Amino acid sequence: MPNRKRARRSAGLLLFRRSGEAGFEVLIGHMGGPFWAGRESAAWSVPKGEYESEEEPAAAARREFAEEFGHPVPDGEWVALGEARQSGGKTVTVWALEADLDAATAVPGTFTMEWPRGSGVRREFPEVDRFAWCTPREAAERLVAGQRVFLDRLREHLADGRGTPDQEGA
Repeated sequence: MPNRKRARRSAGLLLFRRSGEAGFEVLIGHMGGPFWAGRESAAWSVPKGEYESEEEPAAAARREFAEEFGHPVPDGEWVALGEARQSGGKTVTVWALEADLDAATAVPGTFTMEWPRGSGVRREFPEVDRFAWCTPREAAERLVAGQRVFLDRLREHLADGRGTPDQEGA
């Protein structure tokens, strides 16, 4: 019988605030660690993380935001932005939440890995090394390709009022 891989799933929370000519900005994070150092394009992400089948996606989104940003999720109504499958096969579920946090106050969690590879030296790196508020255009340039669809879905929601707030995530 073939060995089946566990389906990888992540859940995240995309904060947005209304502003300026673009209409809104989103809070995204630059992925930490040596692989992403020095990269800007396609090196940013919605605050998100993997979860197991026993955990509800909304609970995982709440947990991961708190771990990556270092502060609890702000109060407010969550808007379901649905799922998207990334090129690596992971399915990502995202909600949007209108809130205005100071990106400079983030205190990201860390992870440990061997670096340089093969050296036997284990080093600690931030999960996210910085956060920034970006216009949709800026975010589309910075986000990994598989997450850009959430910008379009949020734009549609804000433009025509579609999308009912999801009370499960609130």
